[in-house]
Amino acid sequence: MIVAGMILCALMGLGCNSQTKQATPTPSPQAQPEPPAQPQSVITETQPMPVPSNALKINADKAWQYNKEVVGFGSRAVNSEGHKKLENYLKTKLKNDNLEIDEFTSNAPIGQFTGRNYIAKFPGKKDGIIVIAGHYDTLYNLPKFVGANDGGSSTALPLAIADALRGKPNDGYSVWLLFTDAEEAFVDWNKNDDNLYGTKHLAQKWKQDGTSAKIKAFILVDMLGDADLDVDEDVNSTPALRKVVYQAATNLGYQSHFFQRLNAFEDDHRPFGKIGVPVVDILDINYGYNGSLHHSVEDTLDKESPKSLGISGDVVLETVRLLNQ
Repeated sequence: MIVAGMILCALMGLGCNSQTKQATPTPSPQAQPEPPAQPQSVITETQPMPVPSNALKINADKAWQYNKEVVGFGSRAVNSEGHKKLENYLKTKLKNDNLEIDEFTSNAPIGQFTGRNYIAKFPGKKDGIIVIAGHYDTLYNLPKFVGANDGGSSTALPLAIADALRGKPNDGYSVWLLFTDAEEAFVDWNKNDDNLYGTKHLAQKWKQDGTSAKIKAFILVDMLGDADLDVDEDVNSTPALRKVVYQAATNLGYQSHFFQRLNAFEDDHRPFGKIGVPVVDILDINYGYNGSLHHSVEDTLDKESPKSLGISGDVVLETVRLLNQ
C-alpha cells in the first residue's frame, strides 16, 4: 500500500509554515475563499466498557502458525509458484466455510492477468454484512520478498478469525472474510492505476449486484504482525468506524497501540469507501525505523510477534461485537 502522508499539523493544531511573515498593506475588503479544512482526528478520551466473558477472541498462537506457514511458500507475487501454493492452501483451510472464489481479469503494465479473491462466509441472523479483509499477494518486482508482515499477517489474521467464528452461533450480522488479490503494484503504484486490482474489481461487482448496500462495515487488516504494534488513525476511513475501533481497543486495554497519530492511507478499503461503504483501515505502517521494513526483503518473521497478532485480532472481533449492538 501507499501512504499519502503523515498529518501531524492537524493533530498538534500547528501551522506547517514557520517562516516569518512580512507586513503587507491592508487589502480592500472582499470575499476570500475558505481555506481547505485540515483533516481532524475523531478520537476523544473514552472509558472502557465491560466485555462479556464469552466474547470471541482469536488464538494468537494459531495465527502465528498460519503466518509461518504462509511465509513458508516464499514470494507470493501474482501468478508465482508461491502464489499458486497459497491459493491451494486457502481453498483447503476454508473449504467448509461457504467459500466463494471471485475470479477476475485485469489489464496491468505487465499485460493482462487473472486474479482471484477468496470470500469465506459466516452467516448471521441480522440483515447485513461485516467484511473483514486482508491481501494475500506480495510484491511483484522483488522476488526475494517474503512479506512476513505485509501479506503474511494479513492472510494469517483472517484465517485465525475464521477459527474463532467457525461453529459458533451468530445472532449478529453475517461476517465475510475476504482475502484480496493483486493489492500490490506490478510496476509503479503511482502510475497507470497500478494497484488494488482485486478490490477495485470487487467493489464494482458488489455495487452492481447490490451487495455493497448490505455492507455495514468493511474492516481492513494490514501489517499487524509488527512486534512494535502502532496503528495510525486513517483519515480516509469512515469517522464512525474509527471511533468504534478505538472503543474496542479501549475496552480490551490496548488503546496505547491505536490512533496516536493521524495518517492518510491508500489501501484496499478505498475502492469500497468510494462507492459509499463504511470502511476502516487498521494498518501499522510504522514498520521498522521510519518504516524502513516496509517493502523490504527484511520483512521477515523475526520482526513480528504473536502478541501483536492476538491484540489485532481481538480488537477486530470486539469491533464486530460493538457493531452488532
